[in-house]
Amino acid sequence: MKQTNDITGKNKNIKTESSNGNLNKRITELENVRALRELVDNFSILADKKDVQKQILLFTEDATVESYMNGELTSSLKGIKEIGEAFEGFLANFGAVYHINGQHVVSINGKEAEGTLYCRVDLISSENGKKINNTSGVSYKDEYIYENGQWLIAKRTSNFVWNDRHELSQ
Repeated sequence: MKQTNDITGKNKNIKTESSNGNLNKRITELENVRALRELVDNFSILADKKDVQKQILLFTEDATVESYMNGELTSSLKGIKEIGEAFEGFLANFGAVYHINGQHVVSINGKEAEGTLYCRVDLISSENGKKINNTSGVSYKDEYIYENGQWLIAKRTSNFVWNDRHELSQ
C-alpha cells in the first residue's frame, strides 16, 4: 500500500499491484470508468451535431432528464420519446452548439453508477441579423445503468449554474 495526498491534502491509500492480487477487478473498473466517460462525451458530441436520434440511444427507455436554472426546475422529461422531442425542439433554436466537457467523477456499484460532469455549453443563435452566444456553466448529476452490454444514462439532472449572453463579433 502506497500513501499519497489527494487534492484536499488528506492521506489516501493507493492500492498497488503487489498489495492487490485482483488485477482483473481493477482493470474492469478502469474499463467501466472509461466507458462512462465515453458515454458522456458521446452525449455532448451528438448534441453538437444535433443528432438527437443517436443521442437518445444513450438513455434507458424510461430515462428521466430534469433541468434547473437558478435552483428552479425548468423542465422534466420522461422516456426517450419525450426526451428526443424536447432535445430536437431545443437544438433547432441554434445555428451552432458546442460542449466542452471537464471533470467527470464516477462511483460504480455493480451494474449501477453515479457521476458528476462539469461542462461549458455554447449555444449560438441569430437575432436580428446578429450572432448571439449563450454560454452556460452546467453540472450534470447522472445515474447510469449497465444493460445489454453497455452503460446508459438512466437519469440526468442538469444544473445551469451560470449564464453569459453576448453578441459575437463577425
